[in-house]
Amino acid sequence: MSTRPAPLIPPRVRAVLVRVPLLVRLVRFVRRGPLARDRNLLITLTVVTVVVGLLAAQVSTEWFSPSLLILVTLVGGLQLRLRSLVVLLVAVSVSLGYLAVALGPGSVGVGLAVTIGFTAVLALLMARTRGKLGVQGLRGDAMLLELRDRLKSQGELPPLPKDWGGKVVLKQAGGSSFGGDFLVSMRDGDQVDIALVDVSGKGVDAGTRALLLSGTFGGLLGSVDDFLPACNAYLHRQRGDEGFVTAVHVRLDLATGAYTITSAGHPPVVKFDAGTGNWKVASAKGVVLGVVPDLHCEPETGTLHKGDALLLYTDGLIEQPGRDIDAGLDRLLGEAERLLPSGFRDGARALVNAMASGHNDDCALVLIWRP
Repeated sequence: MSTRPAPLIPPRVRAVLVRVPLLVRLVRFVRRGPLARDRNLLITLTVVTVVVGLLAAQVSTEWFSPSLLILVTLVGGLQLRLRSLVVLLVAVSVSLGYLAVALGPGSVGVGLAVTIGFTAVLALLMARTRGKLGVQGLRGDAMLLELRDRLKSQGELPPLPKDWGGKVVLKQAGGSSFGGDFLVSMRDGDQVDIALVDVSGKGVDAGTRALLLSGTFGGLLGSVDDFLPACNAYLHRQRGDEGFVTAVHVRLDLATGAYTITSAGHPPVVKFDAGTGNWKVASAKGVVLGVVPDLHCEPETGTLHKGDALLLYTDGLIEQPGRDIDAGLDRLLGEAERLLPSGFRDGARALVNAMASGHNDDCALVLIWRP
């Protein structure tokens, strides 16, 4: 299901801006007017640089402070291409040299020169990065925001009937918007497919691969019968050693509650049995994705009855340095008992916070239950 990317300007801010015609015209002029072009902006900033230098030397350095050139350099670093920025920095240097000659060497202090020099280096780095991306201005940041929003919307569960419940909790390392854990899901009638994927690494370092694979795995989900083998074949065709990928796939029939769990090197799914009040570890297992050309999985089938639940999670929830993974699984099952008093929906976030406290790693949890 396609979703529109979130707007760059929040709706509340946009509602305020539209009431001020002058601000609306100014924003449109900056984004779409003549200054949006690199050459025109370079000419404008160069003229401003020359004017500031002349007025500071001939009129007053209090009214036309040389420190204004810091803002000129910063704007150039945010908007200009690398070659144009170099021209602007030359103009700034000439303007500062003219001030030093006209007013004396002490007119341009060491602090001001160091600040402008640091700003110039920072501007060059920003322009160089944008040049590699092939974008101008702040469009690169806008692209990252759009990718983040698409990944976030893709990681939401599809709408479920009123007699089913679902909850997704994603917690990336370091509070980043990107991480190595992601979810893809889809619903076709009464059939729901859910795949939780864990890319090696954590935080932003794994976020780029997660963004790439989320689109690929999302396209495969529901399009092929053997989802994990298809993902494995795709990863095996890729060149280079980019780390491992684990995944777990659950196919659920909303009409009958029948499910099939297929795993590829992923931590085992656990099921809550309302009849006994216990959590049971699923037996589905398989090899990590992309290691062998032909993936062989041992799936597990079952049925969710009233009050039952399935819990999917990534290893960041149970792994900690210096502690056995089985001990982490035992702790997870113990903490899962806390879900019952407050309900599955409210307890999912509390479970992630309890298990993830004390270490910095990507964590993901998916909970499906039948009230």
